[in-house]
Amino acid sequence: MNGAEVLDVGRDAIWLTIQLCLPVLIVGLVVGVVIGLFQALTQIQEQTLIYAPKIIAIFVSLLLFLPLMGALLGGFMRQIAARIAGM
Repeated sequence: MNGAEVLDVGRDAIWLTIQLCLPVLIVGLVVGVVIGLFQALTQIQEQTLIYAPKIIAIFVSLLLFLPLMGALLGGFMRQIAARIAGM
């Protein structure tokens, strides 16, 4: 395995990590912004108000996106195994 192939595998792994994290991060961002707007509009300045809805939303998004994440990881593993078998 030469340096270009190692960089290719590393780039694919970083891109896979971004694909796995992005849906959950977007859900957390949207829930945080919505709760922040709600706090700003109602002038409720409770600091702990954001944690429970955000935790629940991230948990639900993990349950929804888990099959997609598993499929992505499985495909990446098949790709790595094919590269190992091709050596």
